[in-house]
Amino acid sequence: MSATAFLTWDSQRPSGGNTYNAELIGALRAAGEEVEVYRVPGSWPAPQAAARERAAQILNRGAVAIVDGIVASGVPEAIDQAVDAGRRVVVLAHMAAADEHGLSEAERARREDREGRAFRAASAVVATSKTAARDLERRHRLTQVHVALPGMRAQPPAAGSDPPRILAVGAVTPTKDHRTLLRALSHLSELHWSARIVGSDDLDPALTGELAAMIRHEGWSDRVRLTGALTGEPLEVQWCAADLLVLPSRHETYGLVVLEALAHGIPAVVTDTGAAEALAVGGPGRPLPGVVVPVGDASALADRLRAWASADGLRTAWRRRAGAVREMLPSWEQTARSVRRII
Repeated sequence: MSATAFLTWDSQRPSGGNTYNAELIGALRAAGEEVEVYRVPGSWPAPQAAARERAAQILNRGAVAIVDGIVASGVPEAIDQAVDAGRRVVVLAHMAAADEHGLSEAERARREDREGRAFRAASAVVATSKTAARDLERRHRLTQVHVALPGMRAQPPAAGSDPPRILAVGAVTPTKDHRTLLRALSHLSELHWSARIVGSDDLDPALTGELAAMIRHEGWSDRVRLTGALTGEPLEVQWCAADLLVLPSRHETYGLVVLEALAHGIPAVVTDTGAAEALAVGGPGRPLPGVVVPVGDASALADRLRAWASADGLRTAWRRRAGAVREMLPSWEQTARSVRRII
């Protein structure tokens, strides 16, 4: 049997999507699946012709291909042709391409159109959350989107810090909405806390500069730091020192970073996006290890953070709930089994 081709973009930046892909590939191989990875350079989802041609060549090389959604959105014609030729093309959707915050209406419409064409042409579409699957079915008129939830490994419980440490993990982009986090924190200056914003800070230099200016304006040079992208041991140091994850994103398909927090026994405050599904990973009826707030609502976020920073009892309760969920997180082996059934 020929190997399954795995097409993704040529990006090594830390992200939930890249982590998911790497863990899935490893779990598929561990389960006996032969997987050949192709990282296609290009400015996806709108690459140059050479990148589109390269992706088309790979799609026509074997019997089965898994394609990262951001690549699939750039080559709907190639997916259509490959499926017509009898090949099985499974799209793995991490985030709807048109949901990136800050796009022009014309670019948003163009991405929506091409993504819809690619997803409808595919043999199957896999989303990383139930929330995302329902959204893709609705927006692209798909009859079924499969779900393969992310996995996670339990990590050493975080020790936390004094004063309590807030951690935000995600690239500094408008979609991750660190502005709202800093606006919320500006209402809590009299309380004891510190914060770290961890993530690539070179994607939008103007936004990074704006956040840095907000930090200077508030006089927070000793309380709030932009660390840039971190991986490995430096990132683990940040997790160990954290007491609360805050994910203020305007869009999240699932929020793998929420599982990462729970794996360290850290509760989270998330927006009412797909991240709310991740926070409820413990199952229905179980108290949440944190809380959900409306997207873009700095006042609501400030209220929740004030309650957390002011009340030892609330912090202890959230920590206890996060510790309980830590023992019941899904595994990457489960993710691989879901994907193998589809491919």
